[in-house]
Amino acid sequence: MSRIGRKPVAMPKGVEVKVDGSHIAIKGPKGQMEYTFPSDMTITMENEVVSVHRPSDDRNHRALHGMTRALINNMVVGVSTGFKKVLEIEGVGYRAEMSGKNLMIYVGFSHPIVVEPPQGISFIVDTKTRQITVSGCDKQSVGQVSADIRKVRPPEPYKGKGIHYLGEKIRRKAGKTGKV
Repeated sequence: MSRIGRKPVAMPKGVEVKVDGSHIAIKGPKGQMEYTFPSDMTITMENEVVSVHRPSDDRNHRALHGMTRALINNMVVGVSTGFKKVLEIEGVGYRAEMSGKNLMIYVGFSHPIVVEPPQGISFIVDTKTRQITVSGCDKQSVGQVSADIRKVRPPEPYKGKGIHYLGEKIRRKAGKTGKV
């Protein structure tokens, strides 16, 4: 049996949930999200707790059971506290700044890279530490936007210059050896 799927999802204060069959809408202080899950899963709301049930022990139903519960939990966490990812810029002359809501990244190209935030995503730039914080209520969107920013200039293995996640370990290579 799915251990994740059997866990109930408790609602923190300030979070409202509406369950309509397989469609669920969650509203909280950080925003609102809604999603339609596969109709095989039964979603119930009792006493500020959401639980997910499956019709059988079929392999596909077991997989959907855990995934449905995890997605609902991510939605609840997103609208109550939110998600964030921190990226670091490393390299001489590499920097980022805000231009209105857009993010301007200067990483050695002849032009700045402009990143427009999708709906529900916001950027915070710390120019002293050269860090970009991507935050929002949708975990998938925050991760995808962070990956797209990192893809602009991934860290190179010789000097480590580029954009990387905070705490990411960059595999370094030895450079050429000089003549003696």
